Amino acid sequence: MFDIVLYQPEIPPNTGNIMRLCANTGSTLHLIHPLGFDLDNTKLRRAGLDYRDWADVREHSSLEGFVESTSPGRVIAFTRDGDGRYTDPDYRKGDALLFGPESDGLPDDVLASPLVDQRLRIPMLPRSRSLNLSNAVAIVVFEAWKAQGFPGAL
Repeated sequence: MFDIVLYQPEIPPNTGNIMRLCANTGSTLHLIHPLGFDLDNTKLRRAGLDYRDWADVREHSSLEGFVESTSPGRVIAFTRDGDGRYTDPDYRKGDALLFGPESDGLPDDVLASPLVDQRLRIPMLPRSRSLNLSNAVAIVVFEAWKAQGFPGAL
């Protein structure tokens, strides 16, 4: 359905939760190295439960490597300084939804990359810095899946 791309994720339980989300929505999870943990991490396994075995998880050495190997329709980056809201696009099958590491979000060079087609945000109160990564991914994935009519869902 969609390619969920985590750029240098740092916290194992977040990635485990996102693996579970991908398994439940038919999305593919792409991890851009370096990772802040080992994929055999106990906390990652606990968060992913048995869904880890159902999730399609792929690793890439760089964002460029991800784009070369998957040829996504569009790369949509999510950042607190996005030009529009996550509800704005007409999501399409094959879109890559790009999220940054928990501590800093996507770096400026990634956001400025010609590989990135759009930069969007999830609205928050002005005093807020960020949402939990797995929560942000869930908000966006369900919005994108809804736009497709929830294909394959019960």
